[in-house]
Amino acid sequence: MDYFYIGIDDTDSPDGMCTTYLASSILNEFERNAIEIEDFPRLIRLNPFAPFKTRGNGGVSFKLSLDQDIALAKEIVLDYVSRLSMFDCENTNPGVVFYKGEITPSMVDYSLKAIYSIISIEEAEEFAGEIGAEIHKFKKGRGIIGSIAAISCPLEDYTYELLAYRESEKFGQLRKIDYDSVYEMDKETFPETFENIDGKYLAIEPKTPCPVLYGIRANNPEVLKKAYDMVVPNENIADFQIFKTNQHTDMHIQDVECIADMKQYSCYKIRGEVKDKPHVIEGGHMFFTLFDESSEIECAAYEPTKSFRKTVSKLSAGDVVELYGGIGRENTFNIEKFQVIDLNDVVYKNPICQCGKRMTSAGRNKGFKCKHCGKTIKSDEKIKEHVKRDLTEGMFYETPVSARRHLAKPLIRMNLD
Repeated sequence: MDYFYIGIDDTDSPDGMCTTYLASSILNEFERNAIEIEDFPRLIRLNPFAPFKTRGNGGVSFKLSLDQDIALAKEIVLDYVSRLSMFDCENTNPGVVFYKGEITPSMVDYSLKAIYSIISIEEAEEFAGEIGAEIHKFKKGRGIIGSIAAISCPLEDYTYELLAYRESEKFGQLRKIDYDSVYEMDKETFPETFENIDGKYLAIEPKTPCPVLYGIRANNPEVLKKAYDMVVPNENIADFQIFKTNQHTDMHIQDVECIADMKQYSCYKIRGEVKDKPHVIEGGHMFFTLFDESSEIECAAYEPTKSFRKTVSKLSAGDVVELYGGIGRENTFNIEKFQVIDLNDVVYKNPICQCGKRMTSAGRNKGFKCKHCGKTIKSDEKIKEHVKRDLTEGMFYETPVSARRHLAKPLIRMNLD
């Protein structure tokens, strides 16, 4: 069945605005003009490692049946984008796309490419011409890339997010959401809602000056209404909107045969062997090398992942792991979560002397000696010992909620603890 689709992207900046807020404002104007959309509006997160991206790298879209006032809908969308977008920011380059028809296989392929890799403005513009989409570029118009993807993205696995918006005079001010109410909401609605809190950290609360007061994520929209009623915001809520989204689905993760096949600015699941003991550098970032028969790559658990670094530090050379994550600007694999496939529980140590003390090397090819009693042995062969590991084979380990990317699928959605 043919529909009329609207896609919007790249309207915000680090200093404010949010494309979902703009979309919600448009939908309110639609309602005032008796224009109805089909299903929920959609929030589609794109490649988290794209060099040029908006703050959350997400475009929005909605569809209308063709018996609506399409001309008025287009007029409203373009008016709101032109008035509310953060044009003062050099990196804000909004794009609006209108499309009438069915979602074609080539459009699906385009959307997946926007999530997996990089699409240029020129490529997006050419593709829009091929499918007969109408594009509107503001400034450089980079937003047309995400707008087409937001329209075209297939949602086989999906979640919902309720976004509550502040009164305009509160934009940029400190949020004062009642922690206890969020804690009780989480206790009542988890695991159907998830990533609400992390210890004393309020994960539903943005840390930017955007119009969003809070966002609650869930597997179904019904539980979001219950959660909304339980949270005490300590300020007036101007509006709220529920979006259907690809967040928390691992949609960005590609299976790959070997390390050599991975490319910069893309996300993968890759299996390999740990080459060296993880180590920390200045700034608190932790690194180790993963290798397979094809190549090797530096892997990182950065400082914002906090306690996850302690888990990563328990890895040892010889461990086989499957990592989920992406390759950023430094060609380093950023770990989002990992599964332990096989643990190396064997270490080789100097032998123990008859007196019970651990011997030391007597020099290259000279065997071992005991500093305690003076006994020596001529063999250079170390003794194989099995050690107890603090990790568990088959177990998944993930970053804390505070450091988790929008697209990363939490273990609770994988039916894992």
